[in-house]
Amino acid sequence: MEKGWWAFLSNHGRVFVYITKHPKSTTEVISREVGLTQRGVQKIIGELEAGGYVTRRREGRCNVYAVRPELPMRHKLERDHAVGDLLVALGCEPEK
Repeated sequence: MEKGWWAFLSNHGRVFVYITKHPKSTTEVISREVGLTQRGVQKIIGELEAGGYVTRRREGRCNVYAVRPELPMRHKLERDHAVGDLLVALGCEPEK
């Protein structure tokens, strides 16, 4: 990446969006696609789970993720919007 490069979404946002689009993806694939270490992705998923934004269930040897789009965004300037609003704006509305 070039010097001074930045993006509008945080790492948490990118992982959340990726999980929404690919709920059966592995942390290895997620890390490669979003450009983070696998350990970093595991930490973010754990934090998203702790916040209630993501749930995980086992399906055989794999995890299947689900997002909670009705929950509010966390920052005080964004709390009037659900995380699902962001997902819809990015064209990745979760399955109902």
